[in-house]
Amino acid sequence: MTDTDISFLNSLQNIIVERRDHPQEGSYTASLFAAGTQRIAQKVGEEGVEVALAACNGQPAETKGEVADLLYHLLVLLADQRITLAEVIAELQSRHASS
Repeated sequence: MTDTDISFLNSLQNIIVERRDHPQEGSYTASLFAAGTQRIAQKVGEEGVEVALAACNGQPAETKGEVADLLYHLLVLLADQRITLAEVIAELQSRHASS
């Protein structure tokens, strides 16, 4: 993963937070926030199952697309919970350091 990749994830996170704080009509992201935490969490679950099914079916291209959907919905869930990607990375780093 490059710095550009990380920069893109940070930009996407910022766009998602912007849609949360300043909803725009017609925005799928804003519609998720309007639907509430339960709907956002449901989408994360659905996408997780779709990732697992695509992987089990040996479909790398489909798996890649489903992982992208899952990652997007995870970022929405994090924004809903007011958790940053940096906080999640810090958690991963602390777990790695203690292993």
